[in-house]
Amino acid sequence: MSTQLDSVRRRCKTDKLYIKYFEVDYSDALGFFPISKTELYFYSMQDSLNIVPTVYLKNDIFRKASKGAIDTLADNVNFLINKYSKEKFDRAKPPKEFQMDCDWTLKTKDNYFYFLKKLKEISQKEISCTLRLYPYKYPDKMGNPPVDKVMLMCYNLINPLENPNKNSILDLAELESYLVSAKKYPKHIDVALPIYSWMQVYQNERFSNVIYTNIKKMKTVLKQDKPLWYSVTKDTIVNDVYLRIGDKIKSEEVTAQKIKDAIVLLKKNIDFDDNTTVSLFHLDEEQLKKYTDEEIAAFYTDFTK
Repeated sequence: MSTQLDSVRRRCKTDKLYIKYFEVDYSDALGFFPISKTELYFYSMQDSLNIVPTVYLKNDIFRKASKGAIDTLADNVNFLINKYSKEKFDRAKPPKEFQMDCDWTLKTKDNYFYFLKKLKEISQKEISCTLRLYPYKYPDKMGNPPVDKVMLMCYNLINPLENPNKNSILDLAELESYLVSAKKYPKHIDVALPIYSWMQVYQNERFSNVIYTNIKKMKTVLKQDKPLWYSVTKDTIVNDVYLRIGDKIKSEEVTAQKIKDAIVLLKKNIDFDDNTTVSLFHLDEEQLKKYTDEEIAAFYTDFTK
């Protein structure tokens, strides 16, 4: 995995990587605790990397948390990030920025924003956070997170299980609906764009699994029924998922042209500057094979034209 990511990073010609270090969950027995720690190592060129440690915080953990518990959480997140950086990326440049990822709501906003302030105070780092399109369009309602900058997440715009006729990863009409008439956002905005695909598996008319890899193998046993939708034509196993004849598959992909169209919409409605970071989610060699080097380069340079 590490050598593969080294290769992908060189192909993208980037030295800045957002890496999810871990997620944070909560239980009454354990309190806040880290889960899903990422096992990544870079064997080469660590000294040229600018790593932004990213932590995903489940929204529910902030619903009933006390200020004292959040103080402890901020201290523990800072400690674990620094510990993980020294253990896994000891030759990389010390991180200057921490990014927090949380889909906050009106009920969790105050506690989450308190956490962000506390983490800034403890870490003395630049703090950024992810920003979904709904709080981007309605900052008066959803609040402005107390961070140095935000990263606008331009994917997963639609509930994939509730909109059978739309691409839930990136639907241009949906994206435009959040951008048009939105007020100028009061923070510096970076952007994250999707370069991944997936296939949703439905068995007996009920959602069963999502398959991210071996898409090429999947396509050999599918016939198209209508846009986005396919049927399985042969019993097979993909990624330990047993697919039966007649199972329904919703295939969602993002073409290079669709990403370029999304960039046009973003530039038309948001004032970017020379310091805007464009992030591609996510760095996976199989997913990136769908794009040429020229197309990948254009995802970055189109913002400066």
